[in-house]
Amino acid sequence: MTFTETKLKGCYILQPKVFSDERGYFFESFNEKTFSEGVGESVKFVQDNQSFSTYGIVRGIHYQVGNNAQAKLVRVLSGSVLDVAVDLRKNSATFGQHIAVELSAENKKQLFIPRGFGHGFSVLSKTAEFFYKCDNFYNKESEGGIIYNDKNLQIDWKIENSKVKVSEKDLILPDLKDASL
Repeated sequence: MTFTETKLKGCYILQPKVFSDERGYFFESFNEKTFSEGVGESVKFVQDNQSFSTYGIVRGIHYQVGNNAQAKLVRVLSGSVLDVAVDLRKNSATFGQHIAVELSAENKKQLFIPRGFGHGFSVLSKTAEFFYKCDNFYNKESEGGIIYNDKNLQIDWKIENSKVKVSEKDLILPDLKDASL
């Protein structure tokens, strides 16, 4: 597996080694030792989550604060998404900046998003199954979010505005400047 650090310190794109033949393919999607060496820290994942969405869905930008902050290792099992990580670490040189990476069943890339980041994704294919590991349990009282179309973040979700579908809960999220970090 190769690990490529993005412009956001601590945020990595992972590309597994895929072994293919006439029967199909095999790859190791997670190995604790390889992962810890690749990101330079020991991360203990305690919860797995999976979602199914259709084209145009935008989920996020979500985060958890304080002792309930979460690091995530995300990937796509079927379909394709644009995955977005936003640096919310106030003392970071890249605070308020984001990266966007296309994750798909075909490219098998994963994204590691450390604690202190917001996360969201848009579905680029007809449908997508999204899977992620978290290093901390979900805590409703600690959740926060930023509106997906915050003008200061200028995220291109790769979906026509008229086709974007966002939950009612996500439509009322604040801009970054008003978010409770």
